[in-house]
Amino acid sequence: MRELPKELALPSGLVPPEPPDPPATPKDAATVMLVRDTAAGLEVFLQRRVMGMAFAGGMTVFPGGGVDPRDADTSISWHGPSPEWWAERFSCDIGLARALVCAAVRETFEESGVLLAGPDESSVVADARPFAAARAQLVNRQLSLAGFLAEAGLVLRADLLCPWSEWVTPVVESRRFDARFFLARLPEGQRADGDTSEAQDTRWQRPTEALEDWKAGRSGLLPPTWTTLAELEECPTVADAMSQDRVITKLMPKVARDGDILRVVLPGDPLYDESPAHLDARPNDRLSR
Repeated sequence: MRELPKELALPSGLVPPEPPDPPATPKDAATVMLVRDTAAGLEVFLQRRVMGMAFAGGMTVFPGGGVDPRDADTSISWHGPSPEWWAERFSCDIGLARALVCAAVRETFEESGVLLAGPDESSVVADARPFAAARAQLVNRQLSLAGFLAEAGLVLRADLLCPWSEWVTPVVESRRFDARFFLARLPEGQRADGDTSEAQDTRWQRPTEALEDWKAGRSGLLPPTWTTLAELEECPTVADAMSQDRVITKLMPKVARDGDILRVVLPGDPLYDESPAHLDARPNDRLSR
């Protein structure tokens, strides 16, 4: 894993002045890096979240969101690696593994219009736009993923997803997520759109370009997004990215105050074990030097 750059600071409003006591329990969530091949190399679909949102407002992120209890419905028609396989990869119980995969498919459809499902186990929907009404009902929680797939006669394609990583929000934050990251190729014929109330801007970008935008101050990135973009930057094609046999290790950054700046450190960084569990770093501590 690449070391986080020192310039990667958190927005001051993201972390409360006083840490929650007790810390907030992380909500299970799924995040999906939707990728495609182009003549210039691999591109990933990114969203800039609406400024006023309670979590990560204004930041550039991948599609994703929290698990809905209905995502664990065992009636969902499923093709691909079993929930047991996903449970082993993400080191969680089988019910949660099933819900995470279903949440990944649902959130990708809700936030980008890309549907990782098909009429049978060997095909994928070529155009998801005819399901626009169902998409809106999923967003409003008027319809469950199980109900939508059953009504449309579709099979969830778990084989179109690859496990990538797991990130847990630091304990100092009041809104916390235990997010499992997935990789998925854009199905042929489908298009990703910006038709979501959660994003003010969406775009396809090469990871290198996205990192350059962050470095130039044109976008904001959270540590998981920066790290994932840096990892994808090393993959020239979608096939290269999806062929990786990744070992999933749960990562929980720590936050420490360096003057008025909130810096993020990861396990393996010499500062990680020295960082306090809350933001009481002294001005003359090692981080400030």
